[in-house]
Amino acid sequence: MAARPRPRRRPGAALVTAAAALAGLVALAAVAVGRETPGGLRDDGPGRAVTPPAVAKPLWPQLATAPPPTAPSASTSQAPPQPVPDITVPGHDLTAVDVRTLLGKDPGLSREERLALGSCDGCEVRPPEFRDLTGDGRPELITAVTVIGSVVLHVYALDGERGEHVLPVLRVPVQNGFSAATVDSDLVIRETTSLTSQTTSRYHWDGVRLVAVEQRVDGVGLLPRDEPSAGAGVPTAVPTPGRPDVTTARPGRPSAGATAVPAPAPTSTPEAGR
Repeated sequence: MAARPRPRRRPGAALVTAAAALAGLVALAAVAVGRETPGGLRDDGPGRAVTPPAVAKPLWPQLATAPPPTAPSASTSQAPPQPVPDITVPGHDLTAVDVRTLLGKDPGLSREERLALGSCDGCEVRPPEFRDLTGDGRPELITAVTVIGSVVLHVYALDGERGEHVLPVLRVPVQNGFSAATVDSDLVIRETTSLTSQTTSRYHWDGVRLVAVEQRVDGVGLLPRDEPSAGAGVPTAVPTPGRPDVTTARPGRPSAGATAVPAPAPTSTPEAGR
């Protein structure tokens, strides 16, 4: 049986087939481009206009603004401290001085404090603590006198020239239940000033006396009425009479960082340095 002859391809059939395949590829590409691919760019139309932040526009800018008042420093507004009379310190050793004798000779003590040197209900003279607050390598004497309704903290230093006389370099009233600590050569006092806040004051040696350089308020939540003090601590401040107004941290939660402001020196007897 003779083999069937192979059919002859018509002229142009290959071109038609190739054109159809190309058209199919173009259609597939158009579908693929029309689909949204993850992470691809998309035109959502015109964006919203960006509003610039508000800028303060002062009134009467041509007028001069008065500078903020500058509080005089304790060293310039107070006379230098005078040595406590009839007290000498042989050997430049302040730890050898009897604290009650020293307080009794200090003319800056109030009448109520002098009563505490004797015997009265609720009165107390705290045992002295000795810390170097002037940076001269010699310790200063720190004590506190408690009378009915108030406490007064005292700091005494040796005369820098001879080292035989004692100078009162700080006298500051504090709240009952206060706590105190030293940070480097600074004295830090912490007081409960309301049911929801505690005041932290920092005192630094300025070459003449200890002066208040910082005061702040920390919100601590509601404190128990029978426990007025939250314990000792250092800066971690509601204003009290004779103290500057400061920003109070939100009550009810511990503050992440309380607002610190410079504070003037406390009311004290004339004190001086070396």
